[in-house]
Amino acid sequence: MKLGLLLLAALPIATYAQDSIAVSSSSEYPNTFSSGSANVQTFDNKARRFNDWSISVGGGAAFMTQSDLTSFYDKKVNWGYNSYVSIDKQISHTFGLSIIYQRGETNQKGMLEGVSGQLAGVGVAKTKYNQIALLGDVNFSNILRRVDNHSPYRWALHGYGGIGLMNYNTSLHDNNEYRWSTTPARIPLFIDQKLDINSIYYQFGIGLKYNVSKLIDIEARTMYIISGDDEFDGGGWASPNDYNPNSTVSRYNMINDRRSDNMWTVNLGLSFKLGKHMSHLAWHDPLQEAYYRTNVLENASTDFVVCEKGDNDNDGVCDDWDRELNTPAGARVDGAGVALDMDLDGVIDLYDKCVTVPGPAENNGCPTK
Repeated sequence: MKLGLLLLAALPIATYAQDSIAVSSSSEYPNTFSSGSANVQTFDNKARRFNDWSISVGGGAAFMTQSDLTSFYDKKVNWGYNSYVSIDKQISHTFGLSIIYQRGETNQKGMLEGVSGQLAGVGVAKTKYNQIALLGDVNFSNILRRVDNHSPYRWALHGYGGIGLMNYNTSLHDNNEYRWSTTPARIPLFIDQKLDINSIYYQFGIGLKYNVSKLIDIEARTMYIISGDDEFDGGGWASPNDYNPNSTVSRYNMINDRRSDNMWTVNLGLSFKLGKHMSHLAWHDPLQEAYYRTNVLENASTDFVVCEKGDNDNDGVCDDWDRELNTPAGARVDGAGVALDMDLDGVIDLYDKCVTVPGPAENNGCPTK
């Protein structure tokens, strides 16, 4: 019974309650009512204010770092290269997504301990890789931008993070087990990792972009790549049996306890912004724009000029809207500047001797007897 009374009382409220600024829904704007805004329009290419697609290319150096065989060995740097191309979509002014393809090569060295190291000398490895990934892009400069900064900005700090798949080919040479030899029969160690579910890798990094023009950005970017694979540096196979310390086979994979060979890249690149608009969404700060427009309104002139044309007949009504520009001096006028004629006899009150009684002009507005 109480529930029924409650529903009965709530029914009129539910029926008539609505947002005071909401407008009726229609087939053209099906979400108009729920949005609570009467200022709605379709969002299509014509409604866009900013470009949001770009193509990026770049290249630079690549190094095998946290691994068994490294690019930084014996106080020397073994240089490799990395190149990339990506298709970038800006989702909002602070976040974007990219499909990125990377290709490169690293060179690394390492040495076994004890007698094995003395026999083998310094092992030299090479890794050639191809990677494709989905990369997220966070614009830190837009997130941390001051609200009182009304100037445009041309430098932006970006953070990146993503996941992908890769394939790679490695080779390992030394002076003992992994050398070209017919007696005894020996060959270097080669590993070929195919592009499959077992070749997942992760990467993250930062980049500093400079807005050259509405068409081009340049960027310095550094990325750290986590392979999740102990074979990526070319140090050998990484099945459980390959970590047996009592084995007589060379165990380059046991030089470092880590089970993930990681890589570091440093690149310089260009982004070509696609579209016909003057600005790209990545360089737009909506909060700064709102503050800027508020500032413009606050500093706009509010002077209101009246009687621009003056009051030539001095009747107190500006000539801008005076319907009778030659009102006689001393005559009372209405709001339109027309001389008053209370009895409507055609003689204005200034000359009418009988203001309340109609009469002809020749009798000064008084009736004849």
